[in-house]
Amino acid sequence: MHPRWITAFIDQPAELFDIGTLFWMSVTASTMSPRRGEREEFATLLPSNGDAFVRVQIAADAGAGVHIDFHVDSVPVAVAEARSLGAHVLDEGSHAVMSSPSGLRFCLVASRGETDIPPSVGSPESALDQICLDIPADQFDDEVTFWRGLFGWDDRPVARAEFHRLAEPVGLPFSLLFQRLGADSQATSASAHLDIAAGEDREAIARQHEALGATRIATFDRWIVMRDPLGLEYCVTGRSPGITQA
Repeated sequence: MHPRWITAFIDQPAELFDIGTLFWMSVTASTMSPRRGEREEFATLLPSNGDAFVRVQIAADAGAGVHIDFHVDSVPVAVAEARSLGAHVLDEGSHAVMSSPSGLRFCLVASRGETDIPPSVGSPESALDQICLDIPADQFDDEVTFWRGLFGWDDRPVARAEFHRLAEPVGLPFSLLFQRLGADSQATSASAHLDIAAGEDREAIARQHEALGATRIATFDRWIVMRDPLGLEYCVTGRSPGITQA
């Protein structure tokens, strides 16, 4: 399976939909499309330049989270490949809702020809350009093996032992980072969070986000852990936009 595009879907409780959407619109310097769906539960965040790569929805289970849409040439073929490697089909129609071996929910959708990655935004500049998969330690190797086999991507060296990368092709709006959760984690399945590249300006970007309603959780040498107004954790990292490193 060769993803042609990647979209981050931010799943939000109905009562926080407007607040959460406004926050991520501000962070990405985007506008919101008209809402759609039977309950008007979906919307796309439209960048000023480039193809859309972030969408928001009202979560059916009233929880907040992040899932990933992989845009592919053939949904049925991609579903068959994912199932053969251990994924589970949760719902299948025009698109397929899947679960990875460690329980990460993702969707396979038909490619619509997206190719134009939006540029960095703001002053100082930042870019929402990475999705981190947080995986329990006892499931980490199997989960990485699943994604490696599904995409056919080679391993890519990283500097920190708790991380793993695959060498995704040029032209996707997000890179994927795999993080092995520590022994103190209570997680029993994989989840995902968003990472923002801010380079040396990560402190300034974090302060901007705090002014928009985010909360700082922890500061490390190369990233700052934040919580958005929905309660979703994400990171402002010391990576320069477009540079994938751990």
